[in-house]
Amino acid sequence: MAKRKSKIFLRHGAEADGLREAGHIAAEVLAKVSELAVVGATTGEIDRAAAEMIAEKGCISAFLNYRGFPGNICISVNEEVVHGIGSSRALQDKDIVKIDVGIKTPDGWIGDNAKTVAVGGYTKESERLMKVTEDSLYEAISYAREGNRLSRLCGSVESHVTQFGYTVVKQLVGHGVGRELHEEPQVPNYWNSREMRRNDNPRLKKGMVLAIEPMVNEGVEEVDILEDKWTVVTKDRLLSSHFEHTVLVTDAEPEILTPRPRTFPVGE
Repeated sequence: MAKRKSKIFLRHGAEADGLREAGHIAAEVLAKVSELAVVGATTGEIDRAAAEMIAEKGCISAFLNYRGFPGNICISVNEEVVHGIGSSRALQDKDIVKIDVGIKTPDGWIGDNAKTVAVGGYTKESERLMKVTEDSLYEAISYAREGNRLSRLCGSVESHVTQFGYTVVKQLVGHGVGRELHEEPQVPNYWNSREMRRNDNPRLKKGMVLAIEPMVNEGVEEVDILEDKWTVVTKDRLLSSHFEHTVLVTDAEPEILTPRPRTFPVGE
């Protein structure tokens, strides 16, 4: 990873409130959209419904036309990791669907969050993968405190999932969030000090806003991009899971700006 000098913004007061509002809207839309992931529904129908929900909130999609992306949300099935585009594909029983919702409020603040949903029910394999991925997200969030190095947060994801024989996608990363969808710092789901310079490992400060998003594969970490130039799939075509929250760094408990109940409550 090359050395970067871009500014990391600290959000306090009205700016934090703006991001808090955006996050709550994004979380609400994600919750409603996730309920549409049922057997027989097409990914295109779900995408269009999401667009209507976002508009009803007075917001716009943060993804639509971003660098040319043609969807209102990202909707990715089974071996698709992220950046899937809604289409005529109908969901089948036991599919797992990654739904990523990003919105921009009229005031220009971004809310970004994602979860993986099982259609009809879980297989033993999909349930285990999804639970480990979600647990790794909350493990990483626990390090979003002032004074910690970014590396502690990032490295915790890979450390957690490898215990279960899974891998993290290293070609895609989380990111800062604010008035732009992708701001500094980058937030990978691993940490390799040989690849990263000190300037890529800042101490976290109160007011940083991070989109933390583990992308965890059942098999190998390598991925391919399909002919649509967007959809990322696992190279071995095994399952992948994705969970994401936008988080505000504090000097106490991290604040999840995209609150929702856990899919797999602690202890289950």
